[in-house]
Amino acid sequence: MPITELLSAHADSFGDEVSLVEVSPESGDRRLLTWREFDAASNRLANALLSRGIGRGKKVAILMTNCLEWLPIYFGILKTGALAVPMNYRYLAEEIAYCLNLAETDALVFGPEFVARVEPILDKIPQVRPFIFVGADTPAFAESYEQLIATASTAAPAVPITDSNDAAIYFSSGTTGFPKAILHDHRSLMSSCETEQNHHGQTRDDNFLCIPPLYHTGAKMHWFGSLLVGGKAVLLRGVTPEWIIDTVSKERCTIVWLLVPWAQDILDAIDRGEIKLENYRLEQWRLMHIGAQPVPPSLIRRWKERFPHHQYDTNYGLSESIGPGCVHLGVENIHKVGAIGKAGHLWDVKIVDAAGEATPQGEVGELAVKGPGVMKGYYRDPEATAAALKDGRLLTGDMARMDQDGFIWLVDRKKDVIITGGENIYPIEIEDFLHQHDAIKDVAVIGLPDQRLGEIVGAVIELKTGAQTTEEEILEFCTALPRYKRPRVFIFNRVPRNPTGKIEKVKLREKYAGGSVVEAQLKV
Repeated sequence: MPITELLSAHADSFGDEVSLVEVSPESGDRRLLTWREFDAASNRLANALLSRGIGRGKKVAILMTNCLEWLPIYFGILKTGALAVPMNYRYLAEEIAYCLNLAETDALVFGPEFVARVEPILDKIPQVRPFIFVGADTPAFAESYEQLIATASTAAPAVPITDSNDAAIYFSSGTTGFPKAILHDHRSLMSSCETEQNHHGQTRDDNFLCIPPLYHTGAKMHWFGSLLVGGKAVLLRGVTPEWIIDTVSKERCTIVWLLVPWAQDILDAIDRGEIKLENYRLEQWRLMHIGAQPVPPSLIRRWKERFPHHQYDTNYGLSESIGPGCVHLGVENIHKVGAIGKAGHLWDVKIVDAAGEATPQGEVGELAVKGPGVMKGYYRDPEATAAALKDGRLLTGDMARMDQDGFIWLVDRKKDVIITGGENIYPIEIEDFLHQHDAIKDVAVIGLPDQRLGEIVGAVIELKTGAQTTEEEILEFCTALPRYKRPRVFIFNRVPRNPTGKIEKVKLREKYAGGSVVEAQLKV
């Protein structure tokens, strides 16, 4: 069943219940949609697009920050039979043009934050028409979203959609270069609903706090587990520890998906006394889960000290596997914190060597996954598709090992392995170790060129606010590591992460591995 039918069913069954809430702490604004209003808004856009000749096989890009209109627009595109093409809102003008052309996009829906980035590239994207603007003061080259849908019918468009129809093009995070366009069908989207709901048991009573960007598979697909059963979502515009905790309290959120830096910031704010938990209503909050990047076990130990009643889970996935859930830890397995878990619901996993054969238990190999959420392929890139898909199984590019209990532990990205003096070093292991230091907020380990050894280990260290330490103290701390794994260079600076929480190691290598390293101040 296509995911669009869930929205229509909820509008029929409990249309007056709230489906989406937008909270803007900075302005104090709060907006909401019922299920009936959500469905009607998506139908209006679908019918308006169809009247403009945009239907099956066409592609409509979304370039917007999180807002109440985002999901109705997404579902409206799907209801036409066209493909939704969510865009990273951090893209610069040239990247926007590149991705629109790569996906052969026919139309663009965009918000006011992007006028200055879209207008200069109009001549580079001649196939993109119309431009649909969501906001006030519509620019001359675009048409108003509100006017477009104002007179459109709220009836469901008569467009048959099957599980095998193409549904969406997502873009890879670009942490290893230019993004690739990832093609998914409707079966992929629906499978993410089923997997997520099986893992976390969402009901209509659950309220999912959505903070990460909706253009990414992670945030939406976690809420899709709630969508399956009619559970609502709260869209939080802005990220501070106080705003997150306050929104959980006021909106009575039960499920919160965090990135590692946000969880770290919340705990640090509590430690500094900036957040006093007794001032909030948090007893309904039942599940905190994290994904998108490796999770330091020390972070979860701290979290459980502050929130002992929380269920905790971590989910592993890629945009190529329709986001989270192809591997998951499971709330009952917190004793295995640090592992990413076992095969998720509807998924099969395998760790393989360079020849594609299963590795012996405990040995490092590449994680390969198989399930209904595997992409159809990289759009217009048969060579990359053939390299990533082998016998229906997706080669993830992540190196991993399986322990004696069948739990999978990430070792590192295949491209991030550091080879020093012939020894393979996996940065995640060193990052997890350094995260245990009381002064360290975040850390990224990269390889730096060395004439004798080929590469040496460098650690980019971001200190907690107000924390002080010295290189000598960090070196002493690292004596617990084997000598060949100890960082040779320490760079005290901010650790850059993309909107989905992944460390931007390409940027770090460009900055530090191409020449001399200049150490920053030891104080933050």
